Amino acid sequence: MADQVWIGIILIAALALFVYDRWRYDFVAMGALFAAYIVGLIPRNEVFSGFGNAAVITVAAVLVISHALWRSGVVDSMASSVKQVGDRVWLQMIVLTGLTTFVSAFISNTGAMAIMIPVALQLSRNGAGHASLMLMPMAFGSLLGGTITMIGTPPNIIISDIRAAHDADPFGIFDFTPVGLSLAVAGLVMMWVTAHWLVPRSKSRDTSNSPYDVSAYLTELYLPENAALIGHTLFEFESKIKENFAVVALKRGKQLITAPPRYQRLKAEDVLIIEADAETLQQILDITKFELNAEEQLDTRFLVSDEIKVIEGIVGHDSRLIGRSAADLRIRHRFGVNVLAVAREGQPLKPSLSDVRFKPGDVLLLQGDAEVLDDVFKRFGCFPLAQRSLRLGSKRKLLVPLGIFAGAVLASAFGLLSVPVAFSMAAGLMVLANVIPIRELYEHIEWPIIVLLAATIPLGGAMERSGAADTLATGVLWISMSSPDVVALVILLVATMLLSNIINNAAAAVLMAPIGISLASSLEASMDPFLMAVAVGAALPFLTPIGHQSNILVMGPGGYRFKDYWRLGLPLSIAMVIVATVMITLTWPMRG
Repeated sequence: MADQVWIGIILIAALALFVYDRWRYDFVAMGALFAAYIVGLIPRNEVFSGFGNAAVITVAAVLVISHALWRSGVVDSMASSVKQVGDRVWLQMIVLTGLTTFVSAFISNTGAMAIMIPVALQLSRNGAGHASLMLMPMAFGSLLGGTITMIGTPPNIIISDIRAAHDADPFGIFDFTPVGLSLAVAGLVMMWVTAHWLVPRSKSRDTSNSPYDVSAYLTELYLPENAALIGHTLFEFESKIKENFAVVALKRGKQLITAPPRYQRLKAEDVLIIEADAETLQQILDITKFELNAEEQLDTRFLVSDEIKVIEGIVGHDSRLIGRSAADLRIRHRFGVNVLAVAREGQPLKPSLSDVRFKPGDVLLLQGDAEVLDDVFKRFGCFPLAQRSLRLGSKRKLLVPLGIFAGAVLASAFGLLSVPVAFSMAAGLMVLANVIPIRELYEHIEWPIIVLLAATIPLGGAMERSGAADTLATGVLWISMSSPDVVALVILLVATMLLSNIINNAAAAVLMAPIGISLASSLEASMDPFLMAVAVGAALPFLTPIGHQSNILVMGPGGYRFKDYWRLGLPLSIAMVIVATVMITLTWPMRG
């Protein structure tokens, strides 16, 4: 009994920290793992056993393959055809959500969304559509797509491995398809019919290319002969001003220097284009004796050149920017990149921008060297929304990664190779075929997810050994007393779905699977329908933006607020519980 109390305390504390979101979930999971070891719940030789687990290896391999398919332009080729659908908003939504759902069955949900969000924004800008009407259904479609195959989402991979650990064959790559495809079709039809009424509309992106009116903060300053700081560097000029502002360009005669270096010396008759609010501007004028130069209207043409670009990007759920500001990170000093604007829930935040502490879903407007910006996005875990050229590539270049991927799917589907081996080999072949450079092999593996899985898998084992899973299963049986067995299945499905809305879905699958297996044992039923219920519940967090990276990615571009997800997410969740219950019991009978 003491072991059950200890594992309960550790898991409740971990769940509270997951929700509090002060520390990253992989750090919390490792802390819980060490705590369980210290109190004797996990043997010494099993503490790090999760890192060698087949599910962890499979997730890493699938992430590598997803990036290879993304990089080769396979998905872009499909996305490019979407632009031909015309200006009808409803038709745009059908095509975008359908394509996103299909793609998410085979590559990571986040990768699919990173490709499709810019396409949705461009369609909205060029036509009469509302981006907000399309983005939330697209995010939910990516979650639905993940349920279709075993490799579509980490919970499915985990559940397959857990089945194998309980003296049964692992689920095959298409064993999830009857239930997942039914969910995807039902969910898409429901969203197509109800999105017009249930998805909130934001007009922030319907009339312009972004929610920012950058020109409102751009000011042109002329440096007369008698001005202070003539001959000084930009660094010295910036050091004189207490408030935060950005020098976005310098005009010297006919020359325009965008994002000028901090060692650039000021000369008489230079013209500086700065971004600052009214109070900061007045301070600059008082200290330097510069003059306002209002001869022409300022706009974003001063922000770009052949080398310098202005790009929007979304702060991801695991971004290193979260909780920190541009001033904390010294982004301009370290990388030569200006933070020109920040939008939260579709609305611009006013200067002083360098002190804004970033949150998941914020949309940033950054200016700097194009290659440096790409590195900044990768380094800090952001997703660019730049309208880049699609990586269409030649037919041969598309056929190689598709052939490798298809080979892995077929080899695992026909039992020639196990899924971990087939997809690990496919990841290696992607490198050998130069689909993905070897230097990028590990860059796009989401290591926090890998560490989270490796840490929570032993915790799931500790739940079973301590008897905590049996105790919780007994509680569910007591609640569903005198009811058909399917009621216990529904309770498990709903509980997993609610849990996945507040913690990572992979962790939800690991923690709920032992309870599902104990339920099946108590009912003397097959464990398969209960494992499927956990997989579905963990994969479909529709109620909150923090439930999944896809939900966070559309929050800023769509102008959504936290509570907006309930409007479509709650009825969709109810519908998915009904469809899943019917399809699971038909496909995976309780008995036999």
